[in-house]
This record gives sequence, structure tokens and C-alpha cells, in this order.
Amino acid sequence: MSAVPRVETERLVLREWLPSDRAPYAALNGDPDVMEHFPSTLKPAQSDEMVDRIMARWDELGFGLWATEIRATGEFIGFVGLSQPSFQTHFTPCVEVGWRLAKSSWGHGYAPEAARVVLDWGFANVDLPRDEIVSFTTVANLKSQRVMEKIGMTRDPADDFDHPLLPGWAGCRHVLYRLQRPSGGVAR
Repeated sequence: MSAVPRVETERLVLREWLPSDRAPYAALNGDPDVMEHFPSTLKPAQSDEMVDRIMARWDELGFGLWATEIRATGEFIGFVGLSQPSFQTHFTPCVEVGWRLAKSSWGHGYAPEAARVVLDWGFANVDLPRDEIVSFTTVANLKSQRVMEKIGMTRDPADDFDHPLLPGWAGCRHVLYRLQRPSGGVAR
């Protein structure tokens, strides 16, 4: 079993998943506002299955999605981390930085704060298939696009794509953001 490294920022702790994270994670996955840019909310059993897959990916790849908590309170607020999409398109194989945070934590700058340290960790520790880390979301998800821009990622509209796992869904059109490996090996 791969040990999940603990990564900290000024206000956040990114850590391994705990059994106590499952209920608040299921709650955020069941929140229509949090899941607005996904095809549907998740039932608690689906959310638990996702946690199981997240933990298995750490073992399989040596990187993944960290459970994220507020340092001052210990409150679990969701995940931030790296993943390796399984679908095939013009920019895969790749490593993606992503996040899903509880609505109560929005507007505090937690996503970019955590994503920056995840990018640094990824560039230093992951054998990337390309010399970049990407992020993508629906065309309508302007909040996540702003986070991508805040962390230094850039978008070329020519890279926009229809998500191959979501054919026929109204939100299947996605934007792609990229961040090249900085010289010296770590992001900013």
C-alpha cells in the first residue's frame, strides 16, 4: 500500500482519506450546487465507491486526490489533487490537477492555494507522460476556469473538446488548460 504524503499550505492540510471523510464527501457530492457542472449528483454509495477508487489510484500510481481539510479547524472540505484520465483524446495520456470542494468553503481561495502546492508536488514527484499538467472543465464552469488561470494555466480554444465519456450530455463541451513544467522542475 502506497503511503499518501501529507502536504500543507498556510491554511490547508492535504492528507490521506479517513473513514470520517466519507459522510461529508457524500454530502458535497449530493449538493446540486457543487455538482452543477457534472451530469448528476452522486448517491452516498456512489460517493463511497469514488473514495475507494481514489485510494486505489494512490496505490496504483503513487499520486492521486488528497482529502483536504482546513488547518485551523480540521474540517474536511473535499479534495484537491492529481489524476490520470482514462479516456483517449488529443491531449492524453496526461496528468490532470483538479478539485471538488464543499460549497461552504467557496470564496476563500482554498482551491488555488491547494492546487499550487499540488502542482509543485506533481512536477517534482510524478513521472509525467508530457512535460505539463492539465486541467479541464465544462465551458460553463467559469469558477473553475478562474482557478485554473489563478494558478498560471493557460487555454488555447483550439484545445477545447467534447468529453468522450459524456456523449449527448448538454455539458459535454470542455475547455482545456495547460501548465508547462517550469524550468528548475517545480511550479512557481
